[in-house]
Amino acid sequence: MPNPVVHFEIQSTEPGKSQDFFREVFGWQVDVVPEMGYGLVNTGAESGINGGIEPSPTGENRVMIYIEVDDIQGYLDRAVAAGAGVVMPVTVVPGAVTFALFSDPAGAVVGIVDSETPPAE
Repeated sequence: MPNPVVHFEIQSTEPGKSQDFFREVFGWQVDVVPEMGYGLVNTGAESGINGGIEPSPTGENRVMIYIEVDDIQGYLDRAVAAGAGVVMPVTVVPGAVTFALFSDPAGAVVGIVDSETPPAE
């Protein structure tokens, strides 16, 4: 299975400013989920990927990518064996996504997502 980048997140210390900026500059549709402050980004393009703009969980501005895999625990184990650190173990959001986060040996945080949507509870 190929492992494409399927989602991005812009994590900002000022997410409202970032959301407004990307709307204005690129014409992206950003729909904010008020209780989370998470802006779902639809770039409006036929190619490429959509993503999100959210408050930074670390207090630092950063951009993250999410890579689709068919065996999430297996890929997380492979990353750890190659020198990665687990930032978030495999986590299931019912009806939405199963994902995990790791940091590569240089400290860059990357997400992996399961290719299948978990059933809603």
